[in-house]
Amino acid sequence: MSGGVEWALHCCVVLTSTEEPAPAARLAELHDVSPSYLAKQLQALSRAGLVQSVQGKSGGYTLTRSPSLITVLDVVEAVDGAGPAFVCTEIRQRGPMATPPEACTTPCAINRAMGRAEAAWREALRSITVADLAQDVTADYGPGALGRIGTWLAPAGTQPTTSE
Repeated sequence: MSGGVEWALHCCVVLTSTEEPAPAARLAELHDVSPSYLAKQLQALSRAGLVQSVQGKSGGYTLTRSPSLITVLDVVEAVDGAGPAFVCTEIRQRGPMATPPEACTTPCAINRAMGRAEAAWREALRSITVADLAQDVTADYGPGALGRIGTWLAPAGTQPTTSE
């Protein structure tokens, strides 16, 4: 899994703290990451329909739907793609003790084990939502943590309208 997934998940959680668009530059500053690097992750989230870009002076990014309807798996697949994490290269067909390709009619034990592990991993990520992560942030850092972030992100003179 790429590091971009972590940044994308952090941004999604932060976006729960305000209904006002959060500028990409401000999100990058908040997370102390390169604006161009973060922009790539936000573009991936946008292409997947998880966030939308709002143009204009007060523009930025907002979630496209309720955080309870965006799963961690949605974010992982938006950033890293939906392809398998493990790709079998049929190592058993190589070297001096190679198994002939015609004898390899079923996936090998390693491929099967990795497939089961990936299915379990994907199911676990599918069961966790951005709302769950935001709730955990609140539990970890106190009820005002996301509110303070929302206030910091909001344009001057406005307050976040989303409660924690």
